[in-house]
Amino acid sequence: MASHARVSILDYFNIVFEGENGKIESNCKACGTRIQAKRSVTSNFVTHLKRKHQAMYDEFVKKKDVKREACASGTIQQLPGSGRSEPARSSHVGGGVAKFERNDPRQLLISEAIAKMVIRDLQAVHIVENEGFRELLQLLEPRYTPEPRHYMEKQLLPGYCYQVQLATKQALAAAESCSVTLDLWKGGAASSLGAYLGVTCHFITADWHIQSALLACVPLVGHHTAQQILAECDEISRTHSIAGKVFRVVVDPEPYGSRSTFRLPGFCLHGGEQEEEEEDSSDEDVSAGDAGEAGQACVGENSLDLCFGAHRVDCFARSLGLCVREGLRTSPQLSIALTKAACLYNYVTATVAPDKLGQAYGTEEPAIRDALQRDRGWTSQLKTVRRMLESAEFLEDVVDRHDLTLSSFEKAVLRELVEVLEPFEEATDLVQGDKHVSISLALPCVLGLRKHLSETATRQCTGILVGLAQSLDRRLAGILEDPLYVTATALDPQFKLTWSNDTERHKQILLKEVAKHTHTGGPQEPSQEPKPPPSKRSKLFSFIKQRPASQAKSIEQELATYLLEEPTEEDSLHYWKRKATDFPQLSQVAKKVFTVPATSTSVESIFKTLGKTLRPERCRLLPKNLETLIYLKANYRLLWT
Repeated sequence: MASHARVSILDYFNIVFEGENGKIESNCKACGTRIQAKRSVTSNFVTHLKRKHQAMYDEFVKKKDVKREACASGTIQQLPGSGRSEPARSSHVGGGVAKFERNDPRQLLISEAIAKMVIRDLQAVHIVENEGFRELLQLLEPRYTPEPRHYMEKQLLPGYCYQVQLATKQALAAAESCSVTLDLWKGGAASSLGAYLGVTCHFITADWHIQSALLACVPLVGHHTAQQILAECDEISRTHSIAGKVFRVVVDPEPYGSRSTFRLPGFCLHGGEQEEEEEDSSDEDVSAGDAGEAGQACVGENSLDLCFGAHRVDCFARSLGLCVREGLRTSPQLSIALTKAACLYNYVTATVAPDKLGQAYGTEEPAIRDALQRDRGWTSQLKTVRRMLESAEFLEDVVDRHDLTLSSFEKAVLRELVEVLEPFEEATDLVQGDKHVSISLALPCVLGLRKHLSETATRQCTGILVGLAQSLDRRLAGILEDPLYVTATALDPQFKLTWSNDTERHKQILLKEVAKHTHTGGPQEPSQEPKPPPSKRSKLFSFIKQRPASQAKSIEQELATYLLEEPTEEDSLHYWKRKATDFPQLSQVAKKVFTVPATSTSVESIFKTLGKTLRPERCRLLPKNLETLIYLKANYRLLWT
């Protein structure tokens, strides 16, 4: 009978170091990649083999299958932790199904899938011990042995955190510069989850790919002062060795508060309004700086200016949303028309058959509801108002309540609202989403919105144009002269200086910024270092004329050549990767300014769900687990792509 040796994933790795608590460092025998993990948690090794060496992984799985079949047939059973084999006894359960071993690849992959579910859905870790969940696992894969809760909390999730930290530190070590986004979140009056600070780093790799990683999610204890936030940021910077690399720090333009979703005034749709209203009121209280603990906990705008100084940049997407919110307050009649429109929509979706409603809206009614459940922000609501106006005749035919029918005046008000806010909606959609959006879009957006407001006239929505224009000037007019935004927009190949009405002045601003942030620091001077001796030419090829050494271009020459080229729709990072050799000094600055995002980070969207899905009465997550899950969810792509 053939012998059945112990099959281990570590057979494919060379262990080079073994430390305390079972920590080991190994090199892959095939490619030499260094893998760090605990001896008891080998998912890192299995994942590497599966991703990089499929043939070796298939061989490993086949060996495990052969051994499992031998165990199932009752021939052998290997004792854990030993190299001896003896007749199988305990590998069968119930109806004679052999259980996976702890290091079996399928056992590891199922455990990994459960961990991914917990992370992506921000589930409580104790779900792995719920009776119903274990029954489901037993039905789907009887051979799988459910992992206990402490294994998930103490080994699996910390192991994933270690992988993310290691990958992030290695990537940041190679980055020349980076920008940091601060996201501040408070649970609100109805929640006891406290406050959290998320610090996200954005950097461009050597091959011109933008990457973002949540460096830390930390709770803010006591009074959340600017000094406390600065201390936390300094500690995180030291931990990740980026203290001297931070180019800009992006923060909320308003004082510290909860980032609730801004909605159109009065447009309240069925489903979850009460919870959002509670969060909104909490946001208003904190932002207003009322007396008491909420006011004392407030992080003032001036305080953050003192802490971060010229490195601070206001989040453009957030500032744009505040402009819309403030502008709509100047037109009281909007709220009345929007309230009636919401009542009409709620009545129609509750009484009209879904297929009939889908014909009018061009989509299925459940799809409309799902979209609104995912995003109740003002842009999503404005799209709903637009669809209602386009289907006005259909709504009048199916609604049997005259008190809900929109009057001609109310329709005119809503049409003007849609027309006025359409460019603001477009700008908001441009700078939001999962994709990293550079601040190069901010300046053109402000110019476009200014032009739109100056050319638009309203008859019913009195005051809204003036309110939006005043709010836009107050919050975003400074962008038009800010050297950072001028530089970012000029270095974006789709814009360059085509937007400028004073090209020469903006050229001078650009030249100063480039000289400030390049290694040369200004006009090039003769180097004082001795030049290396010329390489000795082979006699065989001495007949070939030597090419004269090319002289480096000045910043002015680079800029002039760059601006002579026609603007292109090519992605800015692709463009500068291709042109880095032609414009070495401009590309240095481009690699810095394009790290600054125009919008908030993925952790903000995670924070928005916390007040709804992670309240204490709904979930029993420990604070430590909560921080870990937020960290892993935000960095999900670093682990599983």
